[in-house]
Amino acid sequence: MAKLLVPISNGFEEIEAISIIDICRRGNIEVTIASIEEINVLGAHQISIKADKLLSQIQEKDFDMIALPGGLPNAFNLAENELLQKMLKQFKENGKNIAAICAAPFALHKAGVLNKNYTCYPGFESKIKEDGYIQNENIVIDGKVLTSRGPATAALFALEIVKILKGKEEYEIVKEGLLANNC
Repeated sequence: MAKLLVPISNGFEEIEAISIIDICRRGNIEVTIASIEEINVLGAHQISIKADKLLSQIQEKDFDMIALPGGLPNAFNLAENELLQKMLKQFKENGKNIAAICAAPFALHKAGVLNKNYTCYPGFESKIKEDGYIQNENIVIDGKVLTSRGPATAALFALEIVKILKGKEEYEIVKEGLLANNC
């Protein structure tokens, strides 16, 4: 079974995190929510979730992909967390898939794993890099790095993760089940 790591911290964007977790689990992907702080995590809009583990209990080798939800200050927390930054570099070195949505591509940039072309929450590119920023695409894939724009693109982003990890057939099944055939 494909395994996805979803690191979060206080201030995560709830729509993005839950969309990734829910849609990927519907796609028969084993999803582990790992907090960089404490097990109970409070989102940017005061919605609380319980992580499965602390990031310090995780090993990169156990996962096929890592996906970062955005939200503030979550994106900054992820960018400043030394353990996560090290893991992102290990994922890149080992040729594994990396994904980030909204402001979270900032954490990829900080780790030096963001490829040339990317997208993010509009205006946040000024904190990342202007070169390679694609403003009018909801999803940008450059090599093994997937990025997306923000809350309204979260379902599309999560579906793309399903396609990458499980293939087109599973992607179509999940997409149909979500009534997302027109997306």
